[in-house]
Amino acid sequence: MIKRRGITIVLIVLCQSSQALVTGGIALFLPLIRDDLSLTFAQGGTLAAASTFTYALMQVPVGVLADRIDTKKMFLIGLLGVNVLACGFALIDSYGWLVANQAVSGVLRSMAFAPGLILISRQFSSTKQATAMGLYVAGGFSSSIVLNLLGPLLVGPLGWQGVFLVCAGLGVLTLIAYWLVGNDGTDTQPRRQPPLKELPKLLKHPVVAVTSVIQFVRLAATHGVITWLPSFVVVEKGYSIQTAGLLVALGAALTAPSNIMGGYVADKTGKPLAVVGVSLTIVAGSLVGLVLADSLPVIIAVVAVNSIVIQLYFGPLFSIPIQYLGRSVAGAISGFGNFWANLGGFTAVWALGALKDATGGFDAGFLLLTGFCVIGIGAVLVLKRMPVQALESTPSK
Repeated sequence: MIKRRGITIVLIVLCQSSQALVTGGIALFLPLIRDDLSLTFAQGGTLAAASTFTYALMQVPVGVLADRIDTKKMFLIGLLGVNVLACGFALIDSYGWLVANQAVSGVLRSMAFAPGLILISRQFSSTKQATAMGLYVAGGFSSSIVLNLLGPLLVGPLGWQGVFLVCAGLGVLTLIAYWLVGNDGTDTQPRRQPPLKELPKLLKHPVVAVTSVIQFVRLAATHGVITWLPSFVVVEKGYSIQTAGLLVALGAALTAPSNIMGGYVADKTGKPLAVVGVSLTIVAGSLVGLVLADSLPVIIAVVAVNSIVIQLYFGPLFSIPIQYLGRSVAGAISGFGNFWANLGGFTAVWALGALKDATGGFDAGFLLLTGFCVIGIGAVLVLKRMPVQALESTPSK
């Protein structure tokens, strides 16, 4: 039974990571895609952000459905669609159709997030939910390590289109393995979903509202850096795409374990807000560091610091509203939080591209993200004024 649980956890994480290969591939090869299609930086940002926009719009409806229907089937159908569309992305040479491809991909990708969080949370006790969520997202960064190490080597013989086809094929194989071997787990207590008419009241809860501000900031900073870092290194600093790939791989290697560590520390200390606040402060400092970086060693050092903390607070942040409102509505409130997170990601990816066109550099964009982090720190201080006892001691239902 324990062995089956371990295999299921690994397969859930690997399945989730397959969609990260697609989004990570666009970021890594964006300089090549832009050259092939003669795109501006703003158009490149739109292409990279298209799936994030539709992904954000679908978070609440998908989260509500995930609380009520077969989460395993929903998870697998969504990711299957993402990988099929990745094959289509490799075969299309029209900017408009590529944007449409990614817009549809975002809808299908949304079907994996909340269901996946529910699936992996069922494999852990109620006292280890932040750890479970941190582990879930760590898979995406683990796959990014492989992509950014091997992608620049494969792009020569295969082209960026061939790399997308390989990634999609591996994703489909992983989904088949989970369908055949993995289980969908069970909740330790019956799930009592509130009527849909109560959903607006649920989403207006002060904790949900304030954590949504932090969610916006979280993915704005994450997607802004991840999407544009290769272009920053190649176009603005003049290094090769191989160097950019190694740098992004280094960042992913540091981010993956930090997801798990952040959740573990939050669960162990019972102070998720402290993890969130410290993380945001360091992220803000690292973004200023990117603006000031004038050599490759400095860029490497700043990226390393940024990568360690950029997703350190993922698990703690998602666990906070669930601790207040219970696991029976985990899908809805996680979906709502992720809606605002991806709206932030979309805004940042598009804005950094537009600011690059307008100013000729990425400095203004990185400073914009720094300002977002300051707002996030303010939201943490607001949460801190809410009853600490409820935050730290209320058991998950």
